[in-house]
Amino acid sequence: MKALVWNDKHAVSVDEVPDPKIEDPRDAIVRITTTCICGSDLHLFDGLIQTMEKGDVLGHEPMGEVVEVGPEVRNLKVGDRVVIPFTISCGECFFCQRGLYSCCDKSNRNKELAEKVYGYSPAGLFGYSHMFGGYQGGQAQFLRVPFADCGPVKIPEHLTDEQVVFLSDILPTGWMAAKNCDVRPGDTVAVWGAGPVGQMTIRSLFVQGAGRVICIDNIPERLEMAREGGAETINFQSEDDLGDKNLFDQLKDRTEGRGPDACVDAVGMEAHGTSPGEIYDWIKMGLRLATDRPNVFRQAIQACRKGGNVSVPGVYAGFLDKIPFGAAMNKALTIKTGQTHVQQFAPELLGLIDQGKIDPSFVTTHVLPLEAAPDGYQTFKQKDDGCIKVVLKPWETQTPGKVRQFASEHKPLAENDPRLPELRGQAPGNGKDNTPLLRKI
Repeated sequence: MKALVWNDKHAVSVDEVPDPKIEDPRDAIVRITTTCICGSDLHLFDGLIQTMEKGDVLGHEPMGEVVEVGPEVRNLKVGDRVVIPFTISCGECFFCQRGLYSCCDKSNRNKELAEKVYGYSPAGLFGYSHMFGGYQGGQAQFLRVPFADCGPVKIPEHLTDEQVVFLSDILPTGWMAAKNCDVRPGDTVAVWGAGPVGQMTIRSLFVQGAGRVICIDNIPERLEMAREGGAETINFQSEDDLGDKNLFDQLKDRTEGRGPDACVDAVGMEAHGTSPGEIYDWIKMGLRLATDRPNVFRQAIQACRKGGNVSVPGVYAGFLDKIPFGAAMNKALTIKTGQTHVQQFAPELLGLIDQGKIDPSFVTTHVLPLEAAPDGYQTFKQKDDGCIKVVLKPWETQTPGKVRQFASEHKPLAENDPRLPELRGQAPGNGKDNTPLLRKI
């Protein structure tokens, strides 16, 4: 089968790899019809997550059709359409029984590695390093799904892949980020980061009762999308937005001097900016003296009102420096974080999609063939071509390409850019071969 594999820092390729096989009675094999590139995949692409090995298959946002099930899988049958949560969970352990699926005690095959870093091991994850189980990922034509009687979400035929694929990660991640804000009717929430998770958080906050959402970013097309979702926006690098005041004072002015009721760090370990704190983080990371650039987390703690909530869906990997924990303690802040308990939230969110109350497909900007994924990674990382979310089609050689235009784009492509054919939906080669690729069983 074809799959997107990690070779080294900033080096991925689409290669032929062995087809997955049933290894356990609770396994299923899924033929992937739609998959995605996630912002946290860029941490792997940038070489920031340790224990990656050459040839590892990436991807943790897939869906598709069940083609084989193990003898103990009774909730699925061949032909079912399913979305696959990025967290691998047994459904039986102490944590799964309490709905804490991303804390599963049984699914990480390399838990000893994680325990050395984190004290206790989180759940195994698809396509996310050997410290999280070394499972092959879903940017591929087929995927072995462990504990298939717990994870996959069955999808009704009348819903399209594009409507539901984000149940695998970013929609429940945004939903849980909003839940962790403990929103009361009319609350004001500040969200740092208008990428895919930030966009889902904005919509989730309004569904859960927030009165106002203020989104902070510096990419025009992301801010445009946030405004379409009802958010007020601040471009933290724009003099027009900030004037002679810093971000802290802007948020204070917009909240009657109190600060936001809750703050969301939807950026995580690779925060950008040019403030002294951000430059300090860049230098330390460049010298390999730090694993993360946590400036957004610092800002969220400082900006949040007294007694408020700080929600952290952004991914962090290691040890954070210069965190103002004195402010957190003395302002009586509640900080909530964690990998997403997808299986806890997916049924409710599927119902909201089915009822037309949420349509997550708005976030998609590019639909590409799997073979164009390396260009998709580079474009997503560089924020070129108005790229906010890349969806991949493993079985197609021609796709719609760019599906969303913006009034203003951060870095539009030049006409002679070599990526242009792939980013307009044509796989490398002549783009004319639509012959289905067959799996040998």
